[in-house]
Amino acid sequence: MKKYIFLILTGLSISAIQAQDITDAMRYSQDNLNGTARFRAMGGAFGALGGDLSSLNINPAGSAIFANNQFGVTLSNYNTKNNSNYFGTKSKDSDNSFILNQAGGVMVFKDPNPSSNWKKLSVAVNYENTNNYNNDVFSMGVNPTNSIDQYFLSYANTGNGGAPVPQEFVNDPNRTISSLYRHLGNSLPSFQYPGLSGHSAQQAMLGYQGFIVEPTDETNPNSSYYSLVPAGGNYYQENEIHTNGYNGKLSFNAATSYKDKLFIGINLNSHFADYTRNTSFYEDNANNTSAVDQINRLRFDNQLYTYGNGFSFQVGAIAKITNQVRLGLAYESNTWYKLYDETTQKLVTVRSNNVGELGPTIVDPQIINEYKSYKLQTPGKWTASFAYIFGKTGLLSVDYAIKDYGNTKFKPTNDSHFRGVNNIMSNELTSSSEVRVGAEYKIKLLSLRAGYRYEQSPYKNSTTVGDLNGYSGGLGYNFGATKVDLAYSYAKRNSQQAFFNQGFTDGANINTKFNNVSLTMLFEL
Repeated sequence: MKKYIFLILTGLSISAIQAQDITDAMRYSQDNLNGTARFRAMGGAFGALGGDLSSLNINPAGSAIFANNQFGVTLSNYNTKNNSNYFGTKSKDSDNSFILNQAGGVMVFKDPNPSSNWKKLSVAVNYENTNNYNNDVFSMGVNPTNSIDQYFLSYANTGNGGAPVPQEFVNDPNRTISSLYRHLGNSLPSFQYPGLSGHSAQQAMLGYQGFIVEPTDETNPNSSYYSLVPAGGNYYQENEIHTNGYNGKLSFNAATSYKDKLFIGINLNSHFADYTRNTSFYEDNANNTSAVDQINRLRFDNQLYTYGNGFSFQVGAIAKITNQVRLGLAYESNTWYKLYDETTQKLVTVRSNNVGELGPTIVDPQIINEYKSYKLQTPGKWTASFAYIFGKTGLLSVDYAIKDYGNTKFKPTNDSHFRGVNNIMSNELTSSSEVRVGAEYKIKLLSLRAGYRYEQSPYKNSTTVGDLNGYSGGLGYNFGATKVDLAYSYAKRNSQQAFFNQGFTDGANINTKFNNVSLTMLFEL
């Protein structure tokens, strides 16, 4: 008999194997267009321009363009709108957040020797929020064929090298739900069950304890499982995703100028990741008209918390060909992350028969899974840039960047799970090009700005994540030692979001629109 004795044991931790996937890798491989208001207003096309604190994230030689010391801070309002379409049913959700997304400064040391070819040395420190993870997505609709039972069956029936999870792992009468869930995470994998991970056994246990899956033969410990969700289709489903957190980048920069014609720079970057995702999946059906108890409705809650840090470096150069023409070239290395995951889960199911509903079954281990650290290597990027300066009245700038997402890797690469995920990323991801165009026109102390950004999908199948198109504009006013810049940017991207990564992989088509307003205060010394 299944036991429903729950201990209040929140905070207990275990070490197990978490199934990192391509979605986790892409979260830290892609950067949003953030930075100062001038940078955002001009579409981020600063690779050959420099002279802006956020330009250092494109080309570190840009700090040598500064004529004077400068310090700046940027406040931004992020608004994200998600329109979902799940089997023809449309829904929407949005998130609005206000953050400090940039702060930094540069100091310029000019060579007092007029005969020296090396005219200046600049040193800068700049922090930017390269990714704002605050977002809400809600999807709902009637699935004509598939139920979430396939998720639990996929773990129960293939948890041990393709064989069913032994029943001793999903029903131990001598353990409470909490202790059983913790035991599975602590004890697996082992030499006895080399293909069975703690994560797989835990999912199978949740499905079994929640009466979603049952063994076909209760006398056989290695029996396969079947579903207790009634057949018939037309499953009403809802999926809520709430995320928050950030990916920060702190850059230490140095650059120099040779004859004021060639500018060379380097960045050493420290990265910080802090991400929380809460998901809640709901399903109900009215298919059971028999006397057999079957699942009528359920709710499955999951939380993922990921944190860690990383390192990367950048090198770049800007060449002043003429007083009007500048060319830039920059390389950004791979980012090497060390990450940690923590997860919690809860399942509530309700069964019914032709008489009526039974009381709810609550499977709440109240355990925090603390997984061993793992490493992630995100791809590097090359950026080539062109800028034309119209004297003191304006400028036009273009950046072209390329990034091979197929080089994304989890490490250690000889780990059996990571090897499989890395092969998937190599096969499904591809090189992505990005074009950024920016323009500025000055009317005395007032500057008018506009920008455009296009980024290709990192997936070979662009249905998974589509191309991004973005537009921006803004203005700035020079008060002398103080400058104020304001920018508005808009971008949109389509994606197809699977609710789960195994077994039940149906998902919604999401149209996401990003709106951002940024205000920057700059102070020259």
